[in-house]
Amino acid sequence: MKTVIYKNLPACARELRQKVFVKEQGFRDEFDAIDATAVHLVLFADDGAPAATCRIFRSEEEKTYILGRLAVTKERRGQKLGSALMKEAENYVRTEGGRSVALHAQCRRAAFYEKAGYEKFGAVADDEGCPHIWMKKEL
Repeated sequence: MKTVIYKNLPACARELRQKVFVKEQGFRDEFDAIDATAVHLVLFADDGAPAATCRIFRSEEEKTYILGRLAVTKERRGQKLGSALMKEAENYVRTEGGRSVALHAQCRRAAFYEKAGYEKFGAVADDEGCPHIWMKKEL
């Protein structure tokens, strides 16, 4: 496994997010202006295929970064790739001087993030018919 950090949205990350969020989960507004300014991480499997992706960008809150659009290909789920990619993103945040990472998790995935040390805060909010909750981790 190898993780590559991109300063723009690479085609492989776009395709992976399209498969997971648009085709599988039915989201319509997957891509936005943040993609142009975020850093994108892609985890490649040993065979060279993109297996997971996420994006990270600086929050308006000092020393906090936002992690989002974490996706793992269907055939590679259950292999702890999402956790591995989150650790890479957290390491990136540390190298940039960040002290915490926040994310807007699908409520059905909150337990995954809690296992990684994230804590819920705020109210549940709807995003295209899917309940989400803000979560945060101090690094």
